[in-house]
This record gives sequence, structure tokens and C-alpha cells, in this order.
Amino acid sequence: MPIKIFTALLVQDVQNDFMKEGAMPVVGAESVLEPISKMAATFDRVIATQEFRPENHVVFADNHEGKKPADVIESNGQNVVLTPKFCVEGSVGADFACGLHLPMSRVIAILKGTNPNIDSYSAFLEADRTTQTGLQSYCEDRFVNRIYLCGLSRDGSLIRTALDALHYEHQLYWVSDAVAGLNEKDEAGLELLKLKGVQFVTAQEVIDREIR
Repeated sequence: MPIKIFTALLVQDVQNDFMKEGAMPVVGAESVLEPISKMAATFDRVIATQEFRPENHVVFADNHEGKKPADVIESNGQNVVLTPKFCVEGSVGADFACGLHLPMSRVIAILKGTNPNIDSYSAFLEADRTTQTGLQSYCEDRFVNRIYLCGLSRDGSLIRTALDALHYEHQLYWVSDAVAGLNEKDEAGLELLKLKGVQFVTAQEVIDREIR
């Protein structure tokens, strides 16, 4: 019996605080809004991750006396680069970006960074590489095995998500014109994804895909 392919669009961290007027702007963030909105309308399953950090999160410089953003501290045996407060739980900054239109009746939200002591990058695993976000459990429960990845990347977060998706044996597509925040440090990661067989596609190719 052939294996049924269940497909999802994974939209990572497209939130107000990562827009140009936000607390932690990502270069080019506004450019992903239109292609993601158009793609999302064609999916039965849309997974949208949100950074959703408590006020007392370890990465916030305000929570460490005498420290400022970009300072480095040690926490749980790891170096942590401090930031301004961003994507605080319940704040407008943590909301999906204005201009992002998702079919909310078909969207599952995955919250990241909710533990005040652990940083967050990948959509699958928190920075301790042990704590799960719930994304893989959702994929297993709904038999999702083909993922189209798009969204915003902070400090290589999209690369980390892609590598984790491959670890969990998902068939992965990288939507090149619906991604922002990559820098020169990510070039090696992109090459690694290509070597591992990740297919790089455009938003229009996703919209025109045969398998829904």
C-alpha cells in the first residue's frame, strides 16, 4: 500500500517584533509577507511558529543588573548573548505580523522560547537540544511528512529548523523567496541542506504544486 503524503506549510516566526519597526528587526522581513500569505491560502495544514517569551527570560538584558544587549553571560553552562525584550508573551510584538494573512481555521500555532531559562531557535527543539516545542509531536499525530519551510531567520534559526526536519526524516522544501534574515554565516548551512537533498523552490512553484 502506498504511503500517504501529508503536506504542511511551516511559517517560522513572522511576528511584529521582527519587522522593521519591531524590537528585533530582521532585514527584509516585510518581503516575506505577500508570498507566504499567497502560499498559505493553498494549504490544508499551516504550521506557524511564534516566539513567546516570558518577561523574565534569561536572554533579556533588562533581567541582568548592569548588562546591556549584546553582552554575553553564562547560563546553564552555555554562553548567552543578551538582547532587548522581544516577542514577550501576550504583547503586540509577539503577534503574527501585520500584513501576514493566514487561513486561521487551518493554522496550528507552535510556541517557542516559553521556558525562561532556555533560548530558542529551531522550530522543533529549543536551544538545549532536548526540550521539544511540540512540532514533531503534531507532525506525527497528523502524519505530516512533507514540509515547505519559509519565514524569518534569527541567528541561523531557519537552518537549524531545516536540519531538525531532516533529522526527523521529513521531506523538506526550502521556499527561497519567502525567507529573510539569512547572512553570510548561513551560506555553509544552505550548501549542507543542498547536499542532504533539500529541494529549493519558489513561492509560485509551491502554489502551482501538484501534490496538495
